[in-house]
Order: sequence, then C-alpha cells, then structure tokens
Amino acid sequence: MFFNIEDAISGKHAKAYATIEGRVEELFYARTLDATVEKNKTDVPILGKTNTPQRAAGWSGSSTLNVYYVTSVFRMLMLRYIKTGRDFYFDLTVVNEDPQSSVGKQTTVLKGCNLDSMTIAKFDATSDEMLNEDLPFTFSDVDILDQFGQPIAI
Repeated sequence: MFFNIEDAISGKHAKAYATIEGRVEELFYARTLDATVEKNKTDVPILGKTNTPQRAAGWSGSSTLNVYYVTSVFRMLMLRYIKTGRDFYFDLTVVNEDPQSSVGKQTTVLKGCNLDSMTIAKFDATSDEMLNEDLPFTFSDVDILDQFGQPIAI
C-alpha cells in the first residue's frame, strides 16, 4: 500500500477569515500560517523512580500569520490599543480544501486570538521582494468544524 500523492493537500487552496468585532475580514492577502498547540507539563517525581515523569497540566496556543503588507486593519486596532488601552481579540477560521484530494476539507477555528506584536511602519528599498509582515499571536481556544476524511491507499 502506498499514499496516493493526489491526496496531499496544497496550501495554496486554503482560505482564511478573521472575525474582528463581528466583522468578517477575508485574509486573501495572507501568505502563511502555522498554528501550534503546546502542552504545559509538570514534573511528577515518584518515590523509588530515577526518572522524573511528566503530566500534562494545560496547554497554550500560538501562531504567526504572515501577510502581504497591504492592510491597515490590524494596525488600526493596535493603534486603538496604544491610544486607549482597549485590547482586541479575533477568531481566525482556516479552511484547507484541495479540489484534487479525496480527503475533503478541514475547517479550523482559532478563538480568542490576540496579537503579540506587529509592524507599525515598513519599507525596504534594497530588495525586489514584495513587502510582507509577521503577525505573531496567541489563541485561547480551538474548534475543528470539518475533518479530513481518510486518505485512499493505492
């Protein structure tokens, strides 16, 4: 049995949407995203054992969204935070669906996203590359609304 190469998911077919204060912003200018959930573990020393086992004691979610430098949406929210101290949170929905794959789609919602930092102004006259920026953030909850199906073996 072998993995059917047509079931590999192309990231170029993904879609992403940020729901900010009830408004949905399609992130068609996004380049990359990699959201990670990390378990927080605590040591549990046990009498008579020479190792120190660990037990999960929670989790944290973090990510970096890389976008082309073409929107002021997040900058204006960060500016509001700077001027008023009123922070902002958003939900980020990611849909992975490659029409060539038989596994269907996966829809993931990162909830309670909060930016860690952002570029407030930028230029680079030394490069032919288009400007882009990283938006690192944390999230406090996650849901998977649609799950991939089982890949087909050939």
